[in-house]
Amino acid sequence: MKIAALILTILVIVEHIYFWILEMFLWTIRGPKVFGFTPEYAESTKVLAANQGLYNAFLAAGLIWALTIRDTIWKYNISLFFLICIVIAGIYGGLSSNIKIMYIQGVPALLAMTLVILVKNRE
Repeated sequence: MKIAALILTILVIVEHIYFWILEMFLWTIRGPKVFGFTPEYAESTKVLAANQGLYNAFLAAGLIWALTIRDTIWKYNISLFFLICIVIAGIYGGLSSNIKIMYIQGVPALLAMTLVILVKNRE
């Protein structure tokens, strides 16, 4: 179960690195294809998307940081904090923008969070 928690956490990290790159650097190139909006809309929202991408980079960085922590209590707390933030962001995005966000962003983080909690409770 510990390996599954690690794999899911890494998956969440990879997702957020992808979101960061897409939203910060590729918004006007890939954004219209990925999200189904016009190039004009992408151009007019690129600053907002870059800001959102930066937040996704911070979430990925927080989980990467958590993976480097040796102290098990700190590792657990930092992992849990960032996974909860991602779950909340996924729920909010799903309710306010597109339900797919809840499944793409929120569900993997929720599964990783659940496994992190289960691993901690077995220690």
